Amino acid sequence: MTDIAQEMPWLGGAWSAVQQRLAQDRLPHALLIVGERGVGKREWAQAVGGLLLCSSPAKLGAGTVVACGHCKQCELMAAGSHPDLRVYAPEKSRMVKVDQIRALSSFAVASPQVAHHKVVIVDRADQLNINAANALLKTLEEPLPDVTLLLLQESGRPVLPTIRSRCQALTIPLPSAEQAGRWLADKVSELEDGSQPGTDVLAKSLLLAGNAPRLALEYVMGDFLTLRDSAFDAFRKFMKGQVPVGEAAKAFKALGLEDTLWLFEGWAVDLARAGVGGEVTDPDAADMLGYLAQTNPPWRAHELLERVKESRSAAVYNASPELEASQLLIAWRDLMPRKRQAS
Repeated sequence: MTDIAQEMPWLGGAWSAVQQRLAQDRLPHALLIVGERGVGKREWAQAVGGLLLCSSPAKLGAGTVVACGHCKQCELMAAGSHPDLRVYAPEKSRMVKVDQIRALSSFAVASPQVAHHKVVIVDRADQLNINAANALLKTLEEPLPDVTLLLLQESGRPVLPTIRSRCQALTIPLPSAEQAGRWLADKVSELEDGSQPGTDVLAKSLLLAGNAPRLALEYVMGDFLTLRDSAFDAFRKFMKGQVPVGEAAKAFKALGLEDTLWLFEGWAVDLARAGVGGEVTDPDAADMLGYLAQTNPPWRAHELLERVKESRSAAVYNASPELEASQLLIAWRDLMPRKRQAS
């Protein structure tokens, strides 16, 4: 048996809220879980699902109950094959499609197969296309007593007001720097291949992940840091007029569209911070962003954020990462003084 709040302390507030609702028999049929990318929303939802499906939840004291870990339901959960838990997430189109939500609706009205309850996780509710969102409304408007829906929303990404109004919202905050660093170091120490990234790599991963631990772990385990450094180098050279836009965009193509937009969004937010005298989160870009903040009005940063939003909308139609990166690079280049651009 595992207490998710002990493993990831920053999940404790949302976990306690569910515990209280369960104790009072007031758990809503739909919860909207809001948090930054990589903060642990999916793990939290899986823990709640396991608790709701468990045949004999264990008491840990202070009113906390967790899945027992050894009943048939828990064994099925551990194997990732519980028939009464369904997860719907974006597919190749980067959106949750209407066919997936129709399957969700059919699952919701059917009887549980092996448990006394059913759990649906929608990861992510902010990436429902309009038809899928409208289809989900029907299920939310007609709640069933043996179904709990857990809708995950990434902070800053909109969910239809009609969906939000039919859910109770819980927010998962980012952990403190100390909590995030300790969790990441512990996870890395468990690597079986013996590879131990240096503390500088861990610190940089956390910094670029905005202190979101699970995202930082993805960065440590994958090739994001190397690709990101190449993309930033191309970005800087393009801003100085040293490489053409097509060449710079190729470095972002290697990252993929989601991480490309993540980077550009972060730099735009940092530009806004620099414009009001704040400290930027990406120290590599501090000099360049400070210079641009001094030579541009604050609204330019918000204009860049709107362009990122437009590119994210274009992702629904399988937009080209290289094309979107080219357009964003040109928008950034427009912030440079004309004499500098011509040099």
